[in-house]
Amino acid sequence: MWFPLKSALALAVLAAMAAAVRAQAPASPPPDGPRYVVTYIEVKPTTAVEAQKLLRAFRDTTRKEAGNLRAEALQRIGQINHFVLLEAWKDQAAIDAHFKAQTTAEFRDKIKAIQNAPIDDRVHFPLSVGPVELKATAAAVAVVTHVDVIPPQRENGTAFTKQLAEESRKEAGNMRLEALTQVNRQNHFTVIEVWRDRNAADVHSMAEHTRVFRDKLAPAAGALYDERFYRFMD
Repeated sequence: MWFPLKSALALAVLAAMAAAVRAQAPASPPPDGPRYVVTYIEVKPTTAVEAQKLLRAFRDTTRKEAGNLRAEALQRIGQINHFVLLEAWKDQAAIDAHFKAQTTAEFRDKIKAIQNAPIDDRVHFPLSVGPVELKATAAAVAVVTHVDVIPPQRENGTAFTKQLAEESRKEAGNMRLEALTQVNRQNHFTVIEVWRDRNAADVHSMAEHTRVFRDKLAPAAGALYDERFYRFMD
């Protein structure tokens, strides 16, 4: 059968994409062990102070739960109605119990009443992390970045995200750097950086290994590079 040139080219591109997807190795089951939860929260701008109180109380309650290794509440710099909860847990069972807890349900009901967007939970396993007990100082700046690569680039994305974490952790201004793989979408990653101050974060952004990572990511990316700056809530 004869096809116009444009149609033939389109079919060839589709066939190549299908072959790439078929050639991709299936994702491995998530390993047992620690889990990290990144929860994005956006409330109405007029309710930012109310949200702060709710987040502090929920963070403090979460720290007392069985299996919790760390719980932190952060507020976005420049957008005070945006927050993120960073939690580390002993295992998946501990997270499941946390999500089912009455205190979690009550907190989410209160947030739902003032939210601008639904709560967004991302559960991860560690790709490259340091000691979980490392704490941030009051002056520290946190950077939380969602990294998304297209499924055929999952293995490459895993490799260069891990490399970024291991090289960045050596920088003088770094206090903590965690590269995480999302449990249910292993071509999605979250990179959590904690820097001594904003200047240290800026120095990191200009480092050779950071720019190499961005160069590698660009052709593999499945979404906009989502980098957000936060301050820890006391």
